[in-house]
Amino acid sequence: MKASRVVAVAAVTGTAVLAVSSPAFAHVSVQPEGTAAKGGYAVIDFKVPNERDNASTTKIEVNFPADHPIASVMPQPMAGWKIDVTKSKLAKPLEMHGEKIDQAVAKVTWTAEDKGIEPGYFQKFPLSVGALPENTDELVFKAVQTYSNKEVVRWIEVQQKGQDEPENPAPVLTLSAATDDHHGSTTAEDTAARTETTASSDDSGSSSGTDTTARVLGVVGIAVGAAGVAYGVLAGRRRSTTGTEA
Repeated sequence: MKASRVVAVAAVTGTAVLAVSSPAFAHVSVQPEGTAAKGGYAVIDFKVPNERDNASTTKIEVNFPADHPIASVMPQPMAGWKIDVTKSKLAKPLEMHGEKIDQAVAKVTWTAEDKGIEPGYFQKFPLSVGALPENTDELVFKAVQTYSNKEVVRWIEVQQKGQDEPENPAPVLTLSAATDDHHGSTTAEDTAARTETTASSDDSGSSSGTDTTARVLGVVGIAVGAAGVAYGVLAGRRRSTTGTEA
């Protein structure tokens, strides 16, 4: 009897802990598709869950870090959402591909044109960004989530080292080290160049293999021909000897 009561109390306690801690897991976050290398380009996804049972998420605003500006930001078209990219003038121009850039993206806003993110669902909002800064290990994006009942949740609190996660943490993108001469970029030009190089290597290897095969077959043919001639000469001699003896 006592054992059953202990199990029941533990089950209730565990459920209560999950209920209290669940909102900490269901916050706006950002992750790269693959890697986000310093100095390169990447596709990043902002994951937005709906935390309410009686309202839909109708707008999400993502603010870009002013201390590490990003010049190129391209959103992916999404059915049912209007996308606005807001730029701001830079105090210190950036240099990209030999050109000076005096503007960078300050904010991207997605506004639902239909139902938005309904209760019990989440949605990803992808962006192609670059070039990523080389002088930091992470980027902090402060986000604002608006619900259909006009409630606003601000995911803007920065995680402090050695402290517990804040109630409304800001999305943080961790940057990896640069991996090659292109600083880990995955642009279309890089992909095309790598594909062409691979194709050239394959063609070269194929030609080399074909030449080697032809040479081997040639040597074998010569050897077979020589053996045939030798066999013919020996056979002729044997016949000549046999005729003389007769």
